[in-house]
Amino acid sequence: MEQPKLFIYGTENDLCVNSTIWCGLANSKQKQERKKEFDGLVDSGNKRLDDAQNNFNSLESRFDLAYNAAHALSLAALRWHGYRSSNRYIVFQALPHTLELDASVWRVLAKAHECRNLAEYQGYLEVDEQLLSDVIHAAKEFTRQSRRSVLVRARNSHAIPI
Repeated sequence: MEQPKLFIYGTENDLCVNSTIWCGLANSKQKQERKKEFDGLVDSGNKRLDDAQNNFNSLESRFDLAYNAAHALSLAALRWHGYRSSNRYIVFQALPHTLELDASVWRVLAKAHECRNLAEYQGYLEVDEQLLSDVIHAAKEFTRQSRRSVLVRARNSHAIPI
């Protein structure tokens, strides 16, 4: 199976391909472990997305949940294609390639990533309802697009890279 071309900003160490996925050499235990990992990321992303929409949580908590939901779902898409990243930001940059999403989606997540980093490393979080809404919308778009991608892949191929 030919590997798809994936153009991402960053160093070659930021992203790697597990060749056993593409060559179909992974044994059933490895495939089960990958499927478990993928399912866990999707489950975590969906639960966090649900919680991010709960207005009883503070705006800051909802943002944190929405951002981490988007990250988990983006990471699941990257893993679905057989890639791993050592950089949180790369998973968002890959979205036009992994889920065929508009670059505008990852730009929203780039802004969210900046806000998250300010909060994590400098203790300063400035987020508003619009950014929260945009991040939630992006995560919902992942879910919608990933379902479409899985259906197309299942229809076109008997094997999945997990």
